[in-house]
Amino acid sequence: MEKKPFFISTPIYYPSDSLHIGHAYCTTLADTIARYKRLAGYDVFFLTGSDEHGQKIERKAQENGVTPLEYVDKIVASFQNLWQKLNISNDDFIRTTSARHHAVVQDIFQKIYDKGDIYKSAYEGWYCTPCETFWVERQLNDGTCPDCGRPVEKVQEESYFFRLSKYQDRLLQYIEDNPEFIQPVSRRNEMVNFIKGGLDDLCVSRTTFDWGIPVPFDPKHVVYVWFDALTNYITAAGYLDDKEKFSRYWPADIHLVGKEIVRFHSIIWPIILMALGLELPKMVYGHGWLVVEGDKMSKSKGNVIDPVALIDEFGADAIRYFLLREITLGMDGNFSRDALINRINADLANDLGNLLHRTLNMIGRFNGGVIESPDACQPVDPIDETLISLANNTAMEYEKLMEKMDLNGAIKSVWVLISRANKYIDETGPWALAKDPAKKERLNTVLYNLVETLRIVAILISPFVPLTGPKIWEQLGLGLPFASTTLQDAQQWGGIPAGTVVSKPVPIFPRIEEKSDEIEASALPAKKQPKVEASPAPVGPEVTIDEFAKMDFRVAKVLAAEKVKGADKLLTLTVDLGSEQRTIVSGIAKHYTPEELVGQTVVMIVNLKPAKIRGIESRGMVLAASNDEKLALVTASGMLPGSKVK
Repeated sequence: MEKKPFFISTPIYYPSDSLHIGHAYCTTLADTIARYKRLAGYDVFFLTGSDEHGQKIERKAQENGVTPLEYVDKIVASFQNLWQKLNISNDDFIRTTSARHHAVVQDIFQKIYDKGDIYKSAYEGWYCTPCETFWVERQLNDGTCPDCGRPVEKVQEESYFFRLSKYQDRLLQYIEDNPEFIQPVSRRNEMVNFIKGGLDDLCVSRTTFDWGIPVPFDPKHVVYVWFDALTNYITAAGYLDDKEKFSRYWPADIHLVGKEIVRFHSIIWPIILMALGLELPKMVYGHGWLVVEGDKMSKSKGNVIDPVALIDEFGADAIRYFLLREITLGMDGNFSRDALINRINADLANDLGNLLHRTLNMIGRFNGGVIESPDACQPVDPIDETLISLANNTAMEYEKLMEKMDLNGAIKSVWVLISRANKYIDETGPWALAKDPAKKERLNTVLYNLVETLRIVAILISPFVPLTGPKIWEQLGLGLPFASTTLQDAQQWGGIPAGTVVSKPVPIFPRIEEKSDEIEASALPAKKQPKVEASPAPVGPEVTIDEFAKMDFRVAKVLAAEKVKGADKLLTLTVDLGSEQRTIVSGIAKHYTPEELVGQTVVMIVNLKPAKIRGIESRGMVLAASNDEKLALVTASGMLPGSKVK
């Protein structure tokens, strides 16, 4: 059966400087979708690259005393190095300085000119060099670029113009007829309003600099950098040099771009394609920004985060997992070093790492490292049935979520299965079963269910953390090459053959222990903190052991957190106590964001009398240490929800 084609692209990144963690986020998103589609049986073409022309590059090169090509060659090499370190599986990397791309840009410029949709005139208006964007007076924001807020320059020069206005109504109709074309819905609404405000014809050539592709019929002009850059997608798809490839992969299924460039991809690019008589991409998806402590990254603010340093310190899979788990696609997400370490420790080291380590360790101790057949003679235990049913349902639900591009939801669904498997160990007590020879068959069943769950987990997480799945696979002793696995393999229970010999457990995500005085020596730009000399609080009145025993402290896992409307200090937490879920209201919003709390294992008092706070019933209280300046939750990493604290 022939594989269905699937074409996904990132934007091509501008090599005026090194890439930051936000660029890594976008490319990781695209890579995860591409890997999932391959797992699901698609013939994937995944494209990324670099956008290398324009006035900004020419000026940067001059400042550095090199040619524009020498300048971009060095930075583009750093792009490619980053994608290798991050294990990006792109099928092509396009450079707009390549001969194949020059040929395409000149070909389509000529075709649109011959059609009468490009004409010569004179341009007088405003230009933002950092954004490489033209603006009319009414679009400026107090005389600055409405996108980046930086000063614009007055430009007067002879130029060629592209008749965007001619296609305005046709584009609006297309968006109305194809509601999935611009996603998410908030971006589509923005673009519709922008188009309805009126499209001006676009200046598509420059004469005041020469770092660009010459206009084929008027070489003193160079093609406007955005007209040049947007056409990269059809260059790489084989528009001129491989018609068979082009007919297979075009139109693109998804152009994944940052929300700040949705306008170029959903207005200028579709109109170029309309003028050429080509099909439009099926979807332009504008993802949100990655911000640092609520602030957009910028060099002037000193908060730009280097992804290479993070990967070197924590590993590529840990960074990928954090970006994909912490941020809901389409929304802005917050990066902090503390949140990263919490995710690594709680989700990767504790939940996944401990499940693998405990399971393999028990098979080694109790069965000599051999996976035995489950007991087929006895009725299925309800506890087993719960785990098996969840594993099957997770694999099916995962597919639905991934097809909807709900990557965050798909990860969460797999971690629910991982948490359930950890709880299954405590419910079945393999160590107790191993002491009774009469329960040997039951022990074999329990251990088989655990390794089979891990087999399914390894497959499902592989698009997100591509190095971790094979590591789990290898430790499980599975002979089939991991690269040959499919999504269907994860949707069928019983894939591990009896007699398989597992390896000794090797930690896949060691816990990160970080001293407070080490935090500044990190990839996150250091911020000087005022030294606080906190006076210890006076010791409270004595209590008896009987009085203390009345208080029931338990371990709880935070499942969800959100701010209480109208209250600066309050958060509503949904916590898992093992046997039940509860809602509590906590005054920690000044110290923790909701995103930082989800997944944390905290200590709470569970027999506190319920109280109504801002109309919300709070059933319990989390424990925290504090002084005048700081507050830190009391955590119990590695403990299961419901564990009693004594």
